[in-house]
Amino acid sequence: MTEKESYSANGEALYSICLLAAFADGEKGTVEREELKKIGEALLPEELHPAAVYQKVLLGKTDAAAEAAKLETKEWKQLAYEMAVKVCEADGVTEPSEKAFLKELAEQLGIPAKEAGAIVADADEMGAASLEEVDTALLPPPLPAGPAVKDEVDSLIMRYSIINGALELLPETLSTMAIIPLQMKLVNSVGKHHGVSMDRQQLVEFLGAAGIGATSQVVEGMARKMIGGLTGKLGKKFLGKSFGGLAKKGVDQLTSSAFSFASTWAIGQLAQRYYANGRTWSGINARETYQALRQRAEPLHQKFLPEIQREASVLDYKKVLSMVRG
Repeated sequence: MTEKESYSANGEALYSICLLAAFADGEKGTVEREELKKIGEALLPEELHPAAVYQKVLLGKTDAAAEAAKLETKEWKQLAYEMAVKVCEADGVTEPSEKAFLKELAEQLGIPAKEAGAIVADADEMGAASLEEVDTALLPPPLPAGPAVKDEVDSLIMRYSIINGALELLPETLSTMAIIPLQMKLVNSVGKHHGVSMDRQQLVEFLGAAGIGATSQVVEGMARKMIGGLTGKLGKKFLGKSFGGLAKKGVDQLTSSAFSFASTWAIGQLAQRYYANGRTWSGINARETYQALRQRAEPLHQKFLPEIQREASVLDYKKVLSMVRG
């Protein structure tokens, strides 16, 4: 088996495990199921057979044991478990069925119970994050006024976007668990500038109206990482420093950083329109507006990349937890 074939086989098992985790609660509706299918077909290369993998998982023709057995190294197994935890924890509530799935998966992957428990505990803490605003001292400094930063709310949106772009440059895989809680905090912070706030369920509904499912967003980020890995010479780049120093940060991390930066900026700008419109979508197509805003944000990532990289250089896991806890 060539190195590319080996990467493809491991990547296919990883994608299967992520989908198994996504469906572990048995509560994914038709819309989110279709979104997960579209993500695989749109982003993953043909070598990973995304449509076939989706059907195999959806029809129950595979399980955690079968997919875990296909992963060749400890690094792949650790990555698979961390990704599964991220998917299960994406909506902030881990159902008993998801906990049972993660327990079985850890056993099949040979991950010690203590180590697996620590990963889940970290993710639980992220998922139970307060919706209160992040202490401004923990955010990047305010940016000077200009085309991308016209007022205080624009500045706030950009600062959150820079943080989330920086999180994807950190070596710890679970650091990206902070992205969705920080996006929720951003929406709430924008609302407070308009004199209102939302509870967690209202925030989930806001994101859902824009077609942003927490689970699908995590899987989409994973798929983008896999693209970066497959386009690398040996497919090892996306493992990052946390997996035995196999490679330096590569194109995959920059791609993931751009994705998280753009989605956060778009969510913040969409929230600004929503609140200014009296907390109604009247006259606003939330999904189309979000997609258009995300496209507008993509060139901004390159413009603010020095600030994103500078922020990543001073971030550590404790600081990330402080931001999420509120």
